[in-house]
Amino acid sequence: MKPHVIAALLLAAGPSAARAQQPADLGSLLEGGRRWLEENVDTNVLQQLPELDEAEAERLLRRIDEALRGEEVLDLGRLRGMGQALLPWVEQDETLRPFAPWLRSRMDYLEASEQLNRLVPAAPKPTREIPSPKRAAPTEEQQKRVWARVVATEPAPPAARKLLPRLKSAFAAEGVPAELVWVAEVESSFDPKARSPAGAAGLFQLMPETARGLGLSTFPIDQRYDPDHSAAGAAKLLKRLRVRFRDWPLALAAYNAGEGRVGGLLTRHKATRFPEIARFLPAETQMYVPKIDAVLRRREGKGLGEIR
Repeated sequence: MKPHVIAALLLAAGPSAARAQQPADLGSLLEGGRRWLEENVDTNVLQQLPELDEAEAERLLRRIDEALRGEEVLDLGRLRGMGQALLPWVEQDETLRPFAPWLRSRMDYLEASEQLNRLVPAAPKPTREIPSPKRAAPTEEQQKRVWARVVATEPAPPAARKLLPRLKSAFAAEGVPAELVWVAEVESSFDPKARSPAGAAGLFQLMPETARGLGLSTFPIDQRYDPDHSAAGAAKLLKRLRVRFRDWPLALAAYNAGEGRVGGLLTRHKATRFPEIARFLPAETQMYVPKIDAVLRRREGKGLGEIR
């Protein structure tokens, strides 16, 4: 039985199956999953499930997306096994293929979470005053170290060389540093056809309402899938966010999590810098900014603090 089928069936079986396997991370769960299924599910039924249907695959993709939109960075590593099992099948399925570049670029977050789990100390022991103490969030320095390692092993996406001149020209036309076109690697692996489970699309993963607000059409022709229009829209948005927040890390956090959310957190916590509000942002955003910084250092030789 294929790994993604095991993952889907174990998730569908619910908490009892997970508890029977004990290991919390899904990669370990898959290793013992086959045995659990053989012991608890009729063999004839298993033989009739050679493939994972598209609806189930989309449910698993949404599960990953929901975890990224949660606040716990250290929880993401548990989904790495499921993502690894799911990615090859999504890449081969014609209907689901647009989700593949989105999932491929998000696999980095799951890997980085696993590495951060090895760096961040375990939660303190419960006490009468604090019966369920929370584990500390990864520090800014820990994130930088992990992302430098993750990005160091990855070549630039093959499509980048062909698209970079056009994208950099579009960014420069809007007065945005051309180096920031590498946001497309983080968002879509430089695949113009990329789509997310939440509905974002194109090289720069613009949501429909955001795209229309930037002057892009989404019907009858969806200009988010056109590299030039997508780049122009992303550059306009980044420029607006940079003007408001006066800081590239904050502007990029707002690009990923939403302008209102970042602005509200800065006001609530009387903060002026990304690290001061990172813990209260979605897990993806907490990792998005340091990932972009690492990608820029790898591809352009300069970090966010050196972009002018």
